[in-house]
Amino acid sequence: MKRIDLHIHTTASDGTFTPEEVVREASRLGLAAVAITDHDTAAGYARAAAEGEKRGLEVVPGIEISTKFRSAVHILGYYIDVDSPALEEVLEWMHRDREERNVKLCAMLRASGVDIDIERMHARFGDLVGRPHFAEIMIENGMARDMNDAFERLLNKNRPYFIPRQFLPIERSIEIIREAGGTAVLAHPFQYRLDDEALRELIEHCMASGLEGIECRYSGYDARMCAYLESLAAEYGLVRTGGSDFHGTIKSDILLGTGKGELNVPYAFLEELRSRRAKT
Repeated sequence: MKRIDLHIHTTASDGTFTPEEVVREASRLGLAAVAITDHDTAAGYARAAAEGEKRGLEVVPGIEISTKFRSAVHILGYYIDVDSPALEEVLEWMHRDREERNVKLCAMLRASGVDIDIERMHARFGDLVGRPHFAEIMIENGMARDMNDAFERLLNKNRPYFIPRQFLPIERSIEIIREAGGTAVLAHPFQYRLDDEALRELIEHCMASGLEGIECRYSGYDARMCAYLESLAAEYGLVRTGGSDFHGTIKSDILLGTGKGELNVPYAFLEELRSRRAKT
């Protein structure tokens, strides 16, 4: 059976593998297709697609948008037009928010004795600077042992160097994905710690804005959890997707394609996604 992974992050957001490295690793593992779903950016897709063409690996353009419905919720978008003006406008707003947070984080590090500023961060890491890059600086300056330590002690929520971000409303996030020609999918539903009633409320609320899918297979989800989500997908007429949420060394226990060892996403899910897209 051909396997795929439709939830992957690269250095274009908060992953530690470049887009090219993700594709090379996916090819080595024998995956039939991958989707690049970086947080709030599609900047890594073109590089991944070019590498995929060289290696005969199907690369799906995607994105993961951070939104809010009472608490934080993530919406995946597949087969988006990465050059869509509507998408570009929103991503530019998100980029400005990220840059403001990066400037603040540089100031916090300088106050801790680290000689760094945003210009040098860009000179070293390129246009897209994210928390993994700051984690590297922290490791080099003896503030953390490794990536996991940097995130767990310093950069994650409720840690000393965490800076909260602005969120796009969940309704607008779904609309933007659809305006960009994509299919909107609710990411990792169990991560929101909702009971059945509240999860159904979230799904129905999102469907009113155009949600078309639900991520049914995900790292750490056992057979019972996946079956429950697939039954919800069938009940609501939603397409099924699945992916590891691979980030590289930041989440070293999550492997590309297999997650924590139990993940198995069939190529049929991608065919289902394409079929739904063809009908809309």
